[in-house]
Amino acid sequence: MKVAPVSGLLYGAHVRANGIRQHYLRFGGAGPAIVIVPGISTTAAQWAFIAERLCVGHDVYVLDVRGRGLSESGPHLNYSLDACASDLVSFAEALEIGTYTLLGHSMGARIGIRAARWRPSSIRQLILVDPPVSGPGRRAYPSAIGPLLKLLHSASLGEADAALRSPSAPRWPEKHIRARAEWMHTCDERALVESHKGFHHDDIHNDLANLNVRTSLLVAGKGDVIRPEDEREIQRLLPSIVIRRLESAGHQMHIDDTEGFLSIVNDVLG
Repeated sequence: MKVAPVSGLLYGAHVRANGIRQHYLRFGGAGPAIVIVPGISTTAAQWAFIAERLCVGHDVYVLDVRGRGLSESGPHLNYSLDACASDLVSFAEALEIGTYTLLGHSMGARIGIRAARWRPSSIRQLILVDPPVSGPGRRAYPSAIGPLLKLLHSASLGEADAALRSPSAPRWPEKHIRARAEWMHTCDERALVESHKGFHHDDIHNDLANLNVRTSLLVAGKGDVIRPEDEREIQRLLPSIVIRRLESAGHQMHIDDTEGFLSIVNDVLG
């Protein structure tokens, strides 16, 4: 008889922090805390497979950023980087997490940078996964907002599954196609638009130059988000940063090469 694998998921829950309802998933429950902050159109549920692997020896929280997943959304919300960073700081304080490692992917990494500058005493370590390095006077983020909004529209009609299997879509494993198709419709359109605009308006380089937190940068070798010249600039701004490249993966590196991604994360955690 086959025995079902034991899940590290403890529960999903909501907390009111920074004046809004924030949803999160918690895994493991013992050991140093890790807070995972997903990217622009990704939810906590889509990072559960990573949290399952990291929760052995760690207390892992995966956050739904405002306007995504089961966290609060709507026309009354501010979707700026500052608002999202304030959410993160307040979330950790409301749950009395104490000091924690912040693992942020793409937009989530930019949120982590801003939060770490504001609350360095709360963050034990910052792990930045392929954050957009666009900003004032810099080259544009390589992914336009149009295709993302088109996918959101498909998801709102219940057609995301077909869109994610089109010839132009990334060749992802089945479970990740299904997860994205299931959760994409929860993204607030204005949240996506405002966050994408923020990639070009917010100056995270100034934040990086003023960080006082142990920081690692994971770069996707097959992505075009962070180029070698960007790595050199970041190293100049924050000489203590540890930069690791995952040559086999694109921007969604945790999906493209899960084992390679986890190997690097576990190494920097150690």
